[in-house]
Amino acid sequence: METTIRSLKALAEETRLRIVILLTTGELCVCDLKEALLLPQSTVSRHLSLLKSAGIISDRKAGVWTYYRLATPCPSLPSGMPEGLAVHLVNSGRVQEDLARLRAFKASKERKCS
Repeated sequence: METTIRSLKALAEETRLRIVILLTTGELCVCDLKEALLLPQSTVSRHLSLLKSAGIISDRKAGVWTYYRLATPCPSLPSGMPEGLAVHLVNSGRVQEDLARLRAFKASKERKCS
């Protein structure tokens, strides 16, 4: 019960909820989230740390990069809860702006790498 409460508290903060919604699109690094949310790297990292400690997200290292994704399954929440919240909130104007900035940033990264 205590871990479920910690997870729900983590999702109750708007920025962390926006991060979860962005992670429904797939694995992302801090730089992707920073650009999509228009927040400093330190702020994004702090929110990621809280989401990770709540068991909502997991990460993997690839060289110097760390990639974040939704934890599947998330043991402290009912099955599909983070994704379900995202579906209900994805039509928010702010979330749509986040998603548009994420798509644009990822497209610009792809153009630079090709």
